[in-house]
Amino acid sequence: MSPAGRFFEDFTVGLRFRSPEPIVMSAERIKAFAADFDPQPFHLGDAGPDSFFGGLVASGWHTAAVAMRLLVDSDLGLCGQGAGLAVESLRFARPVRPGDWLRLEGVVTEVRPSASRADRGIVKFQTTVTNQRNEVVLDASHVIVALRRPAPSRGA
Repeated sequence: MSPAGRFFEDFTVGLRFRSPEPIVMSAERIKAFAADFDPQPFHLGDAGPDSFFGGLVASGWHTAAVAMRLLVDSDLGLCGQGAGLAVESLRFARPVRPGDWLRLEGVVTEVRPSASRADRGIVKFQTTVTNQRNEVVLDASHVIVALRRPAPSRGA
């Protein structure tokens, strides 16, 4: 695989991938994201032990954004050769708390040529984000479009 990423032909059903390093969720990161994008008391640190989550938790959207970073850093090889079409499902399975470290694993579930663009293909995959206790915190099903490998030029 090139450093730029996989082409459509490089994806196969059953291909497994994972993020190389976990991302640690600090209280500061959780509060900063919440202040900008999801300013609810349990994301800002303003909720006590009797609140809905019993204290500070990351926004689900923060967890999803971290999952995207983990996906791009993973050995799936998305960089530069494709783009997202859809997230068919996204489930926040468990709250993410300060000190949790998150990692991602996934598997390709479908690979098919594009019906409308000969230079592209469609790839579906499932991802799971877990914490340091191997508890699932997020799972999702993604669909991307990936470029096909360019044909070799003649006379080169």
